[in-house]
Amino acid sequence: MDVLLSVIPIVVLVWMMTKKKSVPSHIALPLTALFVYIIHIAYFKTDFITVNAGIITGILATLTPITVIAGAVLFNRFQQLSGCQDVINKWLTSITPNPIAQFMIIGFAFAFMIEGASGFGTPAAIAAPILIGLGYKPIKVVIAVLAFNSVPVSFGAVGTPTWFGFGSLGLEDSMILEIGMKASIVHLTAGLVVPVMALCFVFKFEEVRKNLIFIYISVASCAVPMALLATQNYEFPSLIGGAIGFLTSVFVAKKGIGLSKDTVNTMAKLSSTNEKVSGKDVFMALLPTMVLVLTLVVTRIQQLGIKGLLRTSETLFETNLGFAKLNISKAFKVSLLEVFGTKEKEAYELLYAPALIPFFFVVFVLLAFYPAMKGNVGRMMTDVLKQIKLPFFALLGGVIMVKFMLIGGDKAMVKIIGLALADATGPYWTLFASYLGSIGAFFSGSNTISNLIFGGVQQSIAESTGLSVGTILALQSVGGAMGNMTCINNIIAACTVSGITNQEGYIMKRTAIPMITYGVIAAIVALVIFPILF
Repeated sequence: MDVLLSVIPIVVLVWMMTKKKSVPSHIALPLTALFVYIIHIAYFKTDFITVNAGIITGILATLTPITVIAGAVLFNRFQQLSGCQDVINKWLTSITPNPIAQFMIIGFAFAFMIEGASGFGTPAAIAAPILIGLGYKPIKVVIAVLAFNSVPVSFGAVGTPTWFGFGSLGLEDSMILEIGMKASIVHLTAGLVVPVMALCFVFKFEEVRKNLIFIYISVASCAVPMALLATQNYEFPSLIGGAIGFLTSVFVAKKGIGLSKDTVNTMAKLSSTNEKVSGKDVFMALLPTMVLVLTLVVTRIQQLGIKGLLRTSETLFETNLGFAKLNISKAFKVSLLEVFGTKEKEAYELLYAPALIPFFFVVFVLLAFYPAMKGNVGRMMTDVLKQIKLPFFALLGGVIMVKFMLIGGDKAMVKIIGLALADATGPYWTLFASYLGSIGAFFSGSNTISNLIFGGVQQSIAESTGLSVGTILALQSVGGAMGNMTCINNIIAACTVSGITNQEGYIMKRTAIPMITYGVIAAIVALVIFPILF
């Protein structure tokens, strides 16, 4: 009964969002959160105060995804109103008129690099609007970009899912390196299949087939450096691999290597005249994106020192609010501790969450350089507020639901599901380990959080069944990465910046296909390739 009542809310949520007349996410998610609340009180007999503490921490936790979305929407409106987007469209067309090359350059390679620097769902939020600006259908762009954003995720945000996600397990540094190395091999192998599947959501298979050489050059130029770097380091593989892959993809596309000359763009409304743009115009159009990427890199690499300043826990202000302790650090990290006298806590990192920095920072610093923005700032801000209103309620419901499902320690609903899966599969756990990681990402919206939730569970299963701990934890990391495709937070973020409404369920059904395929590939690699290599 514990397992059944833990699973039912997920089934109900997926059913509401994917049925023929689907329920919008801003209604479905709060309703599911209420359902989980009732199950906690009525069946699990969870302490009333503890469950209500989950509401308070959930409200604060919602600030991270909603401000990241608001920042991404602000940046994209700035790009449109300033005229930067139009120039970028012409520039990309001048590099190559081939639509598949454009998708690989922006949707895969560029997003790969952004994931390596930031994570937090920013790759899809930045890449999708650029591709939509080229004229591609928004919903197809979102599906493809979400599927693309899986290969680099285990090393996203400068390796946070790997070194921090498994940091509480007491592992040797060599074991963490092994986990990252094995995960990179799975991602490299999946890169031969999943990006092709993603492109097939947008283009006919025959068009994709004609451009396979370029597709694999683009994938390999990102994933091979990532895998090679993962043998020595678990922080920079995606960031450096993405940078190499992006530059390589642009160069190869410009030369036309591996591209079909007769691939006809039937979707994008691109300029047929290949209008030339000056170097100065291209530089000014790309300047906001370059500053954005540079800001992400500078604020994420520990060795540069700025990250430490933005994440310091040194107290600036502390007080008791009655229902919780409020702590504000010198980096303006707002923390609620001991909510309603429980152990529940939550924090919002104002300067580190990729919202104020880099999105708001970049936009307002560069406003004066773009004359077209004169008189448009108010319009830009109004557009942002309108666009994030409904996603806020969707995310609020979703985050509070997750908080409820994580309450209870070892008896938490999420862990009940995970342990039930492990008990059902026993020594065959290698076949299913990645899917547990994907469940964690589906709930939390984060590979890092998935690893934090299930890392200990996976380690315990591996030790009790005699399986390789390094392999099982690598599969957990891969699962958290592939779960990004179906994660409701990422889908809401991508839909919001792309102007798509009430299609989250449809998108989830489509991205579930490459996600399931990814898990099959992960199991095959673990069972067939790892015994040969290790």
